[in-house]
Amino acid sequence: FQNIVSKHSSQFRGNAQHDALEFLLWLLDRMHEDLGAASPAQESRGPPQVGGPVRSPTGTQYPRGQSFVQSHFQAQYRSSLTCPHCLKQSNTFDPFLCISLPIPLRQTRALNVTLVLQCERWRFVRVGLAVPLLGTVADLREMVAREGRIPPEQVILAELSPRGFLRSLSDPEALRAAGEAGPVYAFQPPPARRAGCPCSLPVSPAVPRPEGPRLLPSTARSSDCLHRAPSGRILLLLCNTVGMGLQLARFGPPLVLREERGVSWEQLQQSILAQMRGVLRGEVQAQGTGALFRIRLAGGSAPCTYLSPQDPRPLCHPAIDRALQLSGAGGPPHVKLTVEWDMSTKERLFGCIQEEVVQDAESVRRQQQAHEQQHSCTLDECFQLYTKEEQV
Repeated sequence: FQNIVSKHSSQFRGNAQHDALEFLLWLLDRMHEDLGAASPAQESRGPPQVGGPVRSPTGTQYPRGQSFVQSHFQAQYRSSLTCPHCLKQSNTFDPFLCISLPIPLRQTRALNVTLVLQCERWRFVRVGLAVPLLGTVADLREMVAREGRIPPEQVILAELSPRGFLRSLSDPEALRAAGEAGPVYAFQPPPARRAGCPCSLPVSPAVPRPEGPRLLPSTARSSDCLHRAPSGRILLLLCNTVGMGLQLARFGPPLVLREERGVSWEQLQQSILAQMRGVLRGEVQAQGTGALFRIRLAGGSAPCTYLSPQDPRPLCHPAIDRALQLSGAGGPPHVKLTVEWDMSTKERLFGCIQEEVVQDAESVRRQQQAHEQQHSCTLDECFQLYTKEEQV
């Protein structure tokens, strides 16, 4: 067989490797010629048909007859062009022996999101989502809202690392980079409440609940300084860290709370301790203890911007206003704060508590397995992608 092929085509002589498709097309073309029919590669394009129903080309396109190569291997591709004004249709037929079909690619990727919602069922639960590859953060916000059954405008998306907050995610951003720098968390703001009544978030699952500390009330009230400070409440995202430099590490669950802009440092400290009452050990004197920690603005603000305990209204700092402006589109405006503890105070108040314990929902395993499997598609799906309609 090789000797016969070499006599009719010099390109296939010798023992060199050749493209299998190229050889198949050459073989079919020579067999078609030897059977007395015109070469499919030399056949002219059929004349366009304007208007009326689509009809198959007549035998005049093949003046030298048919062959089994045509009946078994050859097909015709119809290209239709319809005028949007007069609706006349022009059809062109192109014969072919082979066609290169595109393979549909996977359109989604698996992304895990830790929910910190007000519903007990969706607090510190990691869910798996199939997010679109070419989608935006707005799509992710909608998916989280459907998963947690809350309005999308209440969802705050942020990336956290073992060292603290990284950044908030805004709606126009592309989804391709979400979750690469750190795990994605979805927060829901607490409902509006009366000033001076802090409401603590329950701790994460598997964290023991010691008897809560008795926070002694402060004599100062937020309403005392409202006439000297911007009115209204501000939404705060907080995470607690301990250590410095490379030893910096986050501990305890991230928190979300609303607070009056005009509160003092002592009142702000009391609200933060009230949020963490579920993981505190022993009794904490909230009044007259001085500053138990430092508070640093995180993500998007000027580097190393700390709130001062001597400031009568620390949440009125100009850096807070800049952080609110940089919180991005989508979700309520908020400010990310990092609460920095020294090691001795942390050990005395919290013991050896580490990061929050997060439970994985079944969707995490399901999405991971689905996206690890090799993507498959049918021949019909490939043809649909190849012959899809285009509007010009």
